[in-house]
Amino acid sequence: MLKILYHESLGGWQRPEIIPFENIVLHPAAKVLHYATELFEGMKAYRGVDGKIRIFRPEMNMERMNQTALRAGLPTFDGANLIKCLCRLISIDQEWVPHSESSSLYIRPTLIGIDPTLGVAACASAMLYTILCPVGAYFSGAGESAVSLLADPQFTRAWPGGCGDKKMGSNYAPTIHVQREALGQGLQQVLWLYGEDHLITEVGTMNIFMFCINESGEKELVTPPLDGLILPGITRASILQLSREWNEFRVSERSIPMAELVSLLSENRLLELFGAGTACVVSPIASISYKGEKLLIPTVEQKYPIYAKFRRTLTDIQYGHVSHPWAVTVDV
Repeated sequence: MLKILYHESLGGWQRPEIIPFENIVLHPAAKVLHYATELFEGMKAYRGVDGKIRIFRPEMNMERMNQTALRAGLPTFDGANLIKCLCRLISIDQEWVPHSESSSLYIRPTLIGIDPTLGVAACASAMLYTILCPVGAYFSGAGESAVSLLADPQFTRAWPGGCGDKKMGSNYAPTIHVQREALGQGLQQVLWLYGEDHLITEVGTMNIFMFCINESGEKELVTPPLDGLILPGITRASILQLSREWNEFRVSERSIPMAELVSLLSENRLLELFGAGTACVVSPIASISYKGEKLLIPTVEQKYPIYAKFRRTLTDIQYGHVSHPWAVTVDV
């Protein structure tokens, strides 16, 4: 594991260390334990078809991590230097990167406040550490795995002026109860809604995309805007950039009320709905339970689904089938 301490009294960030995996010892008054002064990132390392190990757009993770640190009262850091530290850690543990295109090495950079004092204040001491874990395929079996969702407007994940666009642990613990509610109804994930118009925000821990035929008869890819309610996902940004490069359909970042989704579905103009994130890359959506009704989404029924094209394009980059500046090679 990688471990870097920060002490304001000692001039800031101390020398990075790569040490054997170990438990962390904290003072019982450590700020992370009382005020949730904590943040994390989710990244992956991929072993390519050429044997090289790559990480995907790490500079974006560093930028998001620093933005979250500012909001959480934690120290910021030099993102380029942390990427170097992560690459060194991966090179040492390189045999933990699976020799398979259906697996990868999960990377979890974490920053916590460790001040041994009670009191809600910015952290003068912190610990940045990173652990690694091999992970298997998100999808299992030979068939497509499309998810079913619970959309219940009584539950809210984020709100204007809050921290819904920051990757901190305090955003996730409150969702566990609602996820259990979905599982109890035989559903797999939660579609998070906001406000009187029941605006679609995120699906589970993923960003969401809608592919439809708009009122002008054009095919359009729509995703909610970065207005503070959703996480600025790296996969989300990549899908938007690819879409604009392809220039095959209209691309919009705007609010999506549930009423619009229901209307598009009733008029057979809703083609696909899918989530996007580091864990799954792209996850098709099969149904939504909303106001006592089950909405069946024809995502996997399309002859040439766009979600599958996105998934294939991104995984081709990650596993080295194509050369691309988004894939950073780890020197081993």
